[in-house]
Amino acid sequence: MLSSADVAAYHRDGFHFPVPILTPAEAAAYRARLEAVEAAQGGPLKAEMRHKPHLLFPWLNELVRHPRILDAVEDLLGPDLLCWSSTFFIKEAADRGFVSWHQDATYWGLSAPDVTTVWLALTQANRANGCMKFVAGTHARQVGHRDTFDPDNLLTRGQELEVTVDESEAVLAELAPGEASLHHVMLFHGSEPNRSDDRRIGFAIRYIPTHIRQIAGARDSATLVRGEDRYGHFDPEPAPSADLAPEALALHAAIMERQQRVLYRGTDRDRFRD
Repeated sequence: MLSSADVAAYHRDGFHFPVPILTPAEAAAYRARLEAVEAAQGGPLKAEMRHKPHLLFPWLNELVRHPRILDAVEDLLGPDLLCWSSTFFIKEAADRGFVSWHQDATYWGLSAPDVTTVWLALTQANRANGCMKFVAGTHARQVGHRDTFDPDNLLTRGQELEVTVDESEAVLAELAPGEASLHHVMLFHGSEPNRSDDRRIGFAIRYIPTHIRQIAGARDSATLVRGEDRYGHFDPEPAPSADLAPEALALHAAIMERQQRVLYRGTDRDRFRD
């Protein structure tokens, strides 16, 4: 899926984009399915349902297994792959929500930084609506973060880098609907508010090779999406049988409770914020 130059650029810079995954029509269809769920529930997805929704909706479980996504990730991480998590990052039109400069690895509790995030655009992602921005080459080391719990920050803890980022060095990851960016778990990245008149919808999927372990708490779970798991560090996650099936909702609730203990450890918080 990726050329040798693409792979070299990812390892050098910590990111690569754009990667064509869906057609614009397919991206629009996924947006329509999401918004049908939101309409049925009376508003945008809330709190826990934005996290690991591939355990609640078969169409998202299929999406995290999309062969074009997995082909690209295999080029970076090898043939045995787990989907560790997925998250909807949705910015409403003319909304103040933003993502501070941060590194994903800070609170995830995984044993090694061999993690790739695939950020799939279901709408246009550009400067006006708050596309992601990266700082090339910043994935070499972990730096300190501070928690803000800013209500406008889309991150769990409102975490931000303790070091100052030179905004002139930022690379805008502008994507068309159906395109994806790939970024390393240690890369400095963030995004501005959506100043446009339409929603900006991204679906972030985090992939790890099967040798990775969770070292920050209770036993974790993940979805085997390609190859073989010869290590068994994660409990396997079944695909949902239907949208919001009762057994899927129960499993998802248990997994969210366990994951929140990891992500919020060391604070007085214990729930994802609306």
